[in-house]
Amino acid sequence: MTRENYMNISVSADTLFSLWGLPITNTLLMTWAGMAVLALAALILGWKIRMVPDGTQNAVEAVFDAALDLLDDITGNRNVSYVLFPLVVTILLFVLASNWVEILPGLGSIGIDKTVNGVTTFIPFMRSPSSDLNFTIALAFVSILSIQAFSIKNLGLIKHLRKYISFKSALGFFVGILEIISEVSKIISFSFRLFGNIFAGEVLLAVSAFLMPLALPIPFLFLELFVGAIQAVVFAGLTAVFMGIAVEETEEEERTPDNRVRQEAAEPLSSKIKAYRSLPQAPVAEIHTSAHQ
Repeated sequence: MTRENYMNISVSADTLFSLWGLPITNTLLMTWAGMAVLALAALILGWKIRMVPDGTQNAVEAVFDAALDLLDDITGNRNVSYVLFPLVVTILLFVLASNWVEILPGLGSIGIDKTVNGVTTFIPFMRSPSSDLNFTIALAFVSILSIQAFSIKNLGLIKHLRKYISFKSALGFFVGILEIISEVSKIISFSFRLFGNIFAGEVLLAVSAFLMPLALPIPFLFLELFVGAIQAVVFAGLTAVFMGIAVEETEEEERTPDNRVRQEAAEPLSSKIKAYRSLPQAPVAEIHTSAHQ
């Protein structure tokens, strides 16, 4: 039996053990830990809400207000921002926690020895979930499916499907195919952008710690803090942008000339009479004067 003492960098996540036949990897373990921490923090903050906020509540409310203002810049509508806020902020916090796992003390140094084919390899307990392509693809699917569901809710199923399936003309059919390709490319870009940045950061930290453990990793730790935050904002922001596009498509549909004609024709006669009576009327004397002139 031999033991590998050199630095081992693996693209795929390492399996720690199996649970009912399901392989439990170090990234899956840290995903569960991140979910538990966020859920516990939400329960504690929700339990301590006061009418007169204290310092912690003030800080949390300031962050949420800033997130709402950012969503307002994207959607242009505070009511829409309220609808998007739970999903977008949940994605933001979850991705942020998953990205910052890579800077925790003990990352890559606390784990177990696993023997495969007579070779003993060290497998760390902790690894950033975002450095696992399975995690980023699953998160991208959640984001894209949420965008599709939001679009169906606003446009309706038939109008939503018309973006992808249209037989009115050859050009419309071709545009529909491009829309389908665009949706697939969103999943690829969402997942590989997040995975590439975080995995590269982990490799950078591992190499710097291997070469000069005490001093060299310190500046890269601050760099990874910044990169992790930026990637979380980008992921959540793009989700909000594509949801905002669905709202804009709904508003454009309502502003088309055909829809305006239908809405005017559907208005009852009584409302039209009330609208006419509400218009300012010229005095009778002025009408006679202008007629004589």
